[in-house]
Amino acid sequence: MRTRRALPILLSLLLTPGLAVLALVPALAQEPEQPGAAPPTPESHPTRPRPKPKPPAPAEAKPTLLGQFAEWGAYSALPAGKKICFAIAKPTTAETKPPNRPRNQPYMFITTRPADKVTNEVSVAIGYPLRSGSEGSVEVGSTTFALYTLGDGAWIKNTAEEAHMVDVMRHGDSAVVHGESSRGTQSTDTYSLKGLSEALDRVAQECQ
Repeated sequence: MRTRRALPILLSLLLTPGLAVLALVPALAQEPEQPGAAPPTPESHPTRPRPKPKPPAPAEAKPTLLGQFAEWGAYSALPAGKKICFAIAKPTTAETKPPNRPRNQPYMFITTRPADKVTNEVSVAIGYPLRSGSEGSVEVGSTTFALYTLGDGAWIKNTAEEAHMVDVMRHGDSAVVHGESSRGTQSTDTYSLKGLSEALDRVAQECQ
């Protein structure tokens, strides 16, 4: 199974103080689902030790906006000196059962890491710790892909299907992500796929 490394890096880029990505894309600003409720953070997950406070990230690690294409932004960054490029979006609708459970803002990423010979790796930050051993899913039209879950992240279970999944998403209207939290909360997040194809083309141009 492929090492799942991109999601923690991307979340770190989004959450590290001093980075400009949230200001560049106002639609990605994090908000708790319940007013006044402090959302949990990925660092608070019990399987992840809380890191020591970090100094502001160096300029080379800042994500650079390559272009905004409808719901999807295309970015590049140089964490640890290795160039990565990614397309990112937040869901157009995010629902939980029971309703209105607080959680971090969910995101979907599609990442290319040339140094690791990885192209278009799909990952989802669900926004809360997922039930241990559970599977999530992504529905694109009539096609469903199973997701492997770990912590608050999810990736396609069968990596051999990933290229097909991305192709289906390029031609689809929406992707619906299902997950279950460690406390039994069911989440259903719907991502518009408008602009995804253009964002991925820009990512490919930058990170060949």
